[in-house]
Amino acid sequence: MANYGPAYGTLASNLVKIATKRDPKLDSQAQAWIELVIAEKFPNCSYEDALRNGIILCKLMNKRQPNAIPKFTTTIGGFRSRENICFFQNAARAYGLRDLDLFQTVDLFEKRNIAQVTYCIIALARQAQKKSFNGPILRTSTAEFCPCEVTEEQLFVRKSLTGFLDEGLIKFANSSKLS
Repeated sequence: MANYGPAYGTLASNLVKIATKRDPKLDSQAQAWIELVIAEKFPNCSYEDALRNGIILCKLMNKRQPNAIPKFTTTIGGFRSRENICFFQNAARAYGLRDLDLFQTVDLFEKRNIAQVTYCIIALARQAQKKSFNGPILRTSTAEFCPCEVTEEQLFVRKSLTGFLDEGLIKFANSSKLS
């Protein structure tokens, strides 16, 4: 966090939770994918500092959907950087990302929740694949199907328990007590 003093109490515990959600491996995968899509290398600074002014994000969105952001600022400044980030968010929403997948401007600009920024980039890559993107693919680990085997005996036991529980509810349900 940029211009804030030390955090105490609930805020401190929330910051710890947010920091533990961040995965450097995902950050580097997202960075590599962005570099391939926009055909430019990141500047020699940290991942979050490179994205902070919103210029790379605007270029990424324009590569995904031409003229998604027709005019964005390439000068670095507080207000202009926030404006670029908002341009990216609006274009990503129009591209098909859900509000749940987007990040808040302060998450990136003040470096409060970089993990959410990375998740947004991953969601953008996923959406690009849905829209038949022919460029590089961002492969991340996803949940795998785990088949569950249930025997006939287990099903029978489950059905008998459900009936027993329902009987208890019906036994005590009485319409005379409702009036």
